[in-house]
Amino acid sequence: MIKTIFIIITAIHGLIHTLGFVKAFNFTKVEQLVIPISRPLGALWLLSAILFLFSAFAFATSKSWWGFVVIPAILLSQILIILSWSDARFGTIPNIIILLVAVVSIGSFFIQNQFELEAKADLSNNNIQTSELLSENDIAHLPAPVQKYLRYTGAIGKSKPQNIYIEFEAEMYKKPGDKPMKAHSIQYNFYGNYSRYFLMKASQSGIPFSALHVYKNNQASFQVKVGELFKIVNIKDEELTKAETVTLLNDMCIFAPGSLVDKRLSWKEIDSISAKVTLTNGKYVVSAMLCFNELGELVNFVSDDRSALQDDGTQKQVRWTTPVSHYKEFEERRVPTVGKTIWNYPEGDFMYGAFNLKSIKYNVNEKNLKNEIHP
Repeated sequence: MIKTIFIIITAIHGLIHTLGFVKAFNFTKVEQLVIPISRPLGALWLLSAILFLFSAFAFATSKSWWGFVVIPAILLSQILIILSWSDARFGTIPNIIILLVAVVSIGSFFIQNQFELEAKADLSNNNIQTSELLSENDIAHLPAPVQKYLRYTGAIGKSKPQNIYIEFEAEMYKKPGDKPMKAHSIQYNFYGNYSRYFLMKASQSGIPFSALHVYKNNQASFQVKVGELFKIVNIKDEELTKAETVTLLNDMCIFAPGSLVDKRLSWKEIDSISAKVTLTNGKYVVSAMLCFNELGELVNFVSDDRSALQDDGTQKQVRWTTPVSHYKEFEERRVPTVGKTIWNYPEGDFMYGAFNLKSIKYNVNEKNLKNEIHP
């Protein structure tokens, strides 16, 4: 609804600019404009109108670059308004509104561009070999419940995951009792040299937020921007890297079970429905308990090796659990489509995220990168 209103405002604002062109060339009488307008200025009024209308179309069709088009339109428009101030001064109001939205959009473009560049770099550096299929021999060393899980998910006989693309709709909570922020996320994970790129966009009270996680070369970074421009979180340290290594392991277990034969993983069978997994990536070593049901589904992932970001900017090591459910098939592989992310604080559990899987693709290549980054 808000998007539609903004498109209408921009389009009408653009159409109003054509009045300056009409008056300058004496096509008809324009009673609203008293001050004379020369033909060169009239041509500029028309140019501004065209730029606004094109920008409205680009915004309506979700073009990420639309803000770069509308900024010149606003600048030209405001100059023309100043030259005809007594007649056109109220045009400043929509210019300000459109400018604010454009500034936010340009900020979003840059963080989106950073995400895309990281993903493209890994896709170009990793030659996808989809012919290597996961076999029963490959999983023979795994604990019995993990073997059962891989068979249940349909991983046997499928190509080994070398990368995955995931898209979620989510509800995020800043603290217990808060209203949820609606969010949308896309991510890429790579399993040669481990890397993970996660971009989430959300809004609260009309204010947009972006969160970008980057994990590569055994180092992680995390930044959150409000209004897409102003950084309110910017972390890059060893504690974060360890936490993000746990997240990488979590994604492997839940969304890419075929990757669980990776030699950087070690295993310990606990009983018929649970096993412990340890991931070693350089100097970072993290573990988790995997809990299954009798059907063979993974139902929970439990780790004590991940830290929670506190309000004061510090990180606190807390048990992290991600119960999952509602398995469905994507590309002939069964994966859970509903998940929660929970901090198990001593004073009580805090569910800070509820995720619904919208799309997942395996072994993505550069050819279809654009469609996946812009679903």
